[in-house]
Amino acid sequence: MGISRIFRRERLDNYLKSDQHFAKTMTAKDLMSLGIGAVIGTGIFILPGTIAAQYSGPGIVLSFLLAAIVCSTAAMCYAEFASVLPVAGSAYSYGNLVFGEIIGWVLGWALILEYVLAVAAVANSFGAYFNSFLAGFHLALPTALAGPYDPAHGTYGNVVAILVVLLISWLLNRGMRESMRINTAIVFVKIAIIILFVLVGIFYVKPANWKPFAPFGTKGILQGASTVFFAYLGFDVVSASAAEVKNPKKNMPIGIIGTLIVASVLYMLVAVVLTGMVHYTKLNVADPVAFALTLVHQNWTSGIISLGALAGMFTMMVTMIYSSSRLIYSIGRDGLLPKFLGKIDQTNGTPKNSLALITVVIALLGGFVPLAQLTNLVNIGTLVAFLFVSFGIIRLRHIKELPANSGFKVPWYPVLPIVSGLLCFGMMLQLPAETWIASSIWFVLGLVIYFTYGLRHSRLNDDQPESK
Repeated sequence: MGISRIFRRERLDNYLKSDQHFAKTMTAKDLMSLGIGAVIGTGIFILPGTIAAQYSGPGIVLSFLLAAIVCSTAAMCYAEFASVLPVAGSAYSYGNLVFGEIIGWVLGWALILEYVLAVAAVANSFGAYFNSFLAGFHLALPTALAGPYDPAHGTYGNVVAILVVLLISWLLNRGMRESMRINTAIVFVKIAIIILFVLVGIFYVKPANWKPFAPFGTKGILQGASTVFFAYLGFDVVSASAAEVKNPKKNMPIGIIGTLIVASVLYMLVAVVLTGMVHYTKLNVADPVAFALTLVHQNWTSGIISLGALAGMFTMMVTMIYSSSRLIYSIGRDGLLPKFLGKIDQTNGTPKNSLALITVVIALLGGFVPLAQLTNLVNIGTLVAFLFVSFGIIRLRHIKELPANSGFKVPWYPVLPIVSGLLCFGMMLQLPAETWIASSIWFVLGLVIYFTYGLRHSRLNDDQPESK
């Protein structure tokens, strides 16, 4: 097998045939619910305060705006791909269709890193937040069951983290219609809690707290933007659901871009109100929103904010577990992982095997492994996918075998896709050296698996090479 083999591209009709067994039940509202569930987590109650204190001051609102603009470039690239290629697997499948199998595998391997670590870390945090929530009612789990495996500190497993992952998996396995109803309801609760903070807090805003607006100058606002950029990551998981969406040409762009717009508005509203309630110099605390409410003697809302944090983490895990199961399904569908992972259950139209595998892995990591030092790897996995999807738009428009795009198109082509790719690469360069070292080990492991297993079992071996 030569170089041309590993760069052979999949055919879209093969994907459409494999994915036709999915039940197409999802609407634009469901997609936005998935996206907002992934993007808006506990960070909305923390980042506006800590970044304002450290970098931007009240100018944090401009930091969020700039970060949203940067993210919107990648979001539009995802929207065009999802409109033209309505298949499961997100960037993994896009890479296979426009660049070739080896690039698709690398992107899939990067996304596995993103999804698994992100959900496991959030499940871990969910357990800690839930224990704090119980403490408000003078209840507590045994210490042995309240943290990752660490006998020196008396903890042997985070039982809440394990149970919440199992619960979400059970919901997803019942089918997307029921899962989306529950997810949408919790997303509405989360948004309602955020709006409650804004409506309560606005009565305690003192315009004097907004002065100086940019105490650290333009440099501080830009630093803040590069830091909060990662708060927007998650909108890309919407594209993983394309095979299950009604009218994907219309609904996929609405879901992806709509998610980013709603998330941006919510982040900026919280930032404006929070820095108006409390001077930015006092906000470098672990829970700035709860701290601000306590300062204005609105202690009753602190418990509600904790509930909002739990809701935020729950919906994020729903979206990520859902997306990761579709990713593993897609790789199994192509034979690069064992093919039983690429089977769809005929009863409820879900990839039961891939969902079971990803549930076990995430539950074990979230319940027993301390993950605080690994979360930066989530960012590099995401940015690798963003980079290829951005530049992939140029390749996408030059492949004659793919259908003509009658849906969403990235504006200002080819400038915007190139700018998006360069911005993503610039963000990757900001990540610390240890993140690059750890991710390099991960990608080397991935290439070993591809060349020893995936390449030999790929269904492309039984397929005719596509025309150029």
